[in-house]
Amino acid sequence: MNPGTRRLTVAQALVRFLARQHAERDGERVRLIAGCWGIFGHGNVAGIGQALLETPEMPYLQGRNEQAMVHAAVGYARQRGRLSTYACTTSIGPGATNLVTGAALATINRLPVLLLPGDVFATRPADPVLQQLEPPHARDVSVNDALRPVSRYFDRIWRPEALIPSALEAMRVLADPVQTGAVTLALPQDVQAEAYDWPEEFFAERTWRVHRPQADPRSLDEAADRIREARRPLIIAGGGVHHSGAEQALGAFAAVTGIPVSETQAGRGSLRFDDPRALGAIGHTGTASSDDTARQADLVIGVGTRYTDFTTASHTLFANPQVRFVNVNVEARDAHKQAATPVIGDARAVLSGLAERLADHHVDPAYVREYRAAAVRWADVVDRATRCADGAERPGQAEVIGVLDEVLADEDVVINAAGSLPGDLHKLWRVKQPSQYHVEYGYSCMGYEIPAAIGARLADPDREVFALVGDGTYLMSPTELVTAVQEGIKINLVLVQNHGYASIGGLSEEVGAERFGTAYRFRDEHGRFTGEPLPLDLAANARSLGVDVVRADTVDELREALRASRAADRPTAVYVETSPDKAQLPPEAWWDVPVAEVSTLESTRSARAEYERRARERRHHL
Repeated sequence: MNPGTRRLTVAQALVRFLARQHAERDGERVRLIAGCWGIFGHGNVAGIGQALLETPEMPYLQGRNEQAMVHAAVGYARQRGRLSTYACTTSIGPGATNLVTGAALATINRLPVLLLPGDVFATRPADPVLQQLEPPHARDVSVNDALRPVSRYFDRIWRPEALIPSALEAMRVLADPVQTGAVTLALPQDVQAEAYDWPEEFFAERTWRVHRPQADPRSLDEAADRIREARRPLIIAGGGVHHSGAEQALGAFAAVTGIPVSETQAGRGSLRFDDPRALGAIGHTGTASSDDTARQADLVIGVGTRYTDFTTASHTLFANPQVRFVNVNVEARDAHKQAATPVIGDARAVLSGLAERLADHHVDPAYVREYRAAAVRWADVVDRATRCADGAERPGQAEVIGVLDEVLADEDVVINAAGSLPGDLHKLWRVKQPSQYHVEYGYSCMGYEIPAAIGARLADPDREVFALVGDGTYLMSPTELVTAVQEGIKINLVLVQNHGYASIGGLSEEVGAERFGTAYRFRDEHGRFTGEPLPLDLAANARSLGVDVVRADTVDELREALRASRAADRPTAVYVETSPDKAQLPPEAWWDVPVAEVSTLESTRSARAEYERRARERRHHL
C-alpha cells in the first residue's frame, strides 16, 4: 500500500465516502446521505452488504420491496427540504429493475435519491451469469440501463479508480437544486469486491453547498413592470416554493402587492389556508375561487411550477385573451414555458427582489374584495362537503378528510399520492403548516404512501405522520408496514376501503367506458365485474403484518379511531369503509383524456361530443 492511501474494496470505499458527505444551505449543515436502504442478493451481498456490515457510521435499513425503498428515501428527502436523502442498494436483476418506478418518481418530482444496484461481472469470468440480459447488439448493456432515462446521472463503475470522479459527480448532482433527482451508480459485482489503494483525500469530510442562484436584475425589472401593468394578476405557487424555503418570502410579497395565490399539488401549503391572499388549489383538482380567478387573470406569475396538465387544465384554464406570464424558476426550461417573461433564479431570492421593486404597488381594492369573496364562498363549500350532521352515518371520502382535519394537529403530516384522494385533498384540505401537506402528484404513484410515511417520520421523529391509502394502493404495496414494525417507526395508516379504483372508475364513467374493469367485484353472468364485492378483509391483512388496527364504521367511530391512532406509540392502521352514495365534488376545470372517436356505446358517443366541445377551448400561449 502506498503512503497516504487506504486499501479497501470498491464497496468499502464507497460506503465510507458516502458517510462523510454533507449538504449545507443558509448555514444549515446535514448529512447528504443519511443511511442506506437495502435488499441483498448475489449482486450486492458480498460487496455493499459486507461494506455496510463493517461501517456502522452508515446506518442500514432493511426493505421489503426495492421500489418502496426508493419511495421511503424520497419521502425523507422531501421532508428534509432536499438537503438529505438515503442510498438504496439492490442486487442485479429484478431487484435492480424494481428501482425504475421509484427512480422515475424521484426525478419527475426533482427529489434526490442515490441508487446503488449491483451489475454484471466486469471481467466476465462466467458468461452469462445469473440474471444477465445478453442483448445481441451490445455486450456492455445490462438491465440497469433501464435506469438511464429516469436518472439525472448514471454511471457504471467498470474499474475501481473510476469511482472517484463518478462519486464526486453523483454528490454534485444530488445537491444541485436544478439537476437533482435519481442518481445511479451501477456496481459490477466483481468490481465491488476488488481492492484498491484509495487516496486519503477521498474520505475527507466534504460539504456540498446548495446555492441560491440570483436572477439577472434586468429580468427582475421586466417582471416588476409586467406586474405593475396587470389589473388581475394571479400567483401560482409550485413545489419550487417549498424546495427554496420561500414560503415567508411568498407571503410577504403577496401581502405587499395584494396579489392572490393559488397552489399546485406540490406547492400546497405555500400559504396557510386562512391567509387573506390564499385561494387554494389550482387546475383540474382546484377550487372554484382559484380556477375562476385564473380564467380572468391578465397576468399569471408562476413560482416554481412546471405547468403540468392538471395545473393548466390541459391548456384551457387561462382564458383571458390578454393573459401573459411571468415565470420564476431555477430551471430555465420551466421559466420559459407559456411564452413567459422568464426570471431564472432561486424563488426566495427572486420574490424578495420583486417585493423591493414593488413596495409602492398594490392591486385595486375592488379586485381584492372580489377574490376574497370567492375564497369565502369556497370555504363554505368545504364546510358543507366535509362535515357530517349525523355521527352515526358511514362517512364519505370528503367527510373522512373533514374528520382528519378536526383530529390532526397543525404540525402533523398528511401523505398521499394516488387514486381519488389527491383530488379531494387538493380541494378540501386546510393546510396549516408548509410541510404538512405531502401529496406526491408529479408521478402519482400507487404504493408511495406507506414507505414515504416511514421516510417522513425518519426525517422528523417528533411529528405524527398519516398515510392515506385507498384499497387499490394498499393491495399494490403494503409490505413496508413490516419495516415500520421492525424498526419501531410510528406511522399512522388510514386505510380507506371503496372496493376498487375509485378515481379511475369515475373517470371511466366520464369518458363513456362505463367503469369497466375498475371495481373489485366478482364477475356477473355477462362477464363484467359488477357482481358482489370481493370478500377482502384488509384490516385483518394489515394486522397480520404486525400493525395495530382500529376499525371505524361511522363518522363518530372514525374520529375516536384517529385519536387513538395518534396517541399510540407503535404503527397503527385505521380501517374505514366509505359510503358509495356520497358524491365527490365535481372538478372545477377540465382534464384532457381522449375519448374514442367511434363507438357502438351511446355513453361513449355522448362523452366524445363533450370531449370535442371542451377540446376546442385548448390554447397554446405564444
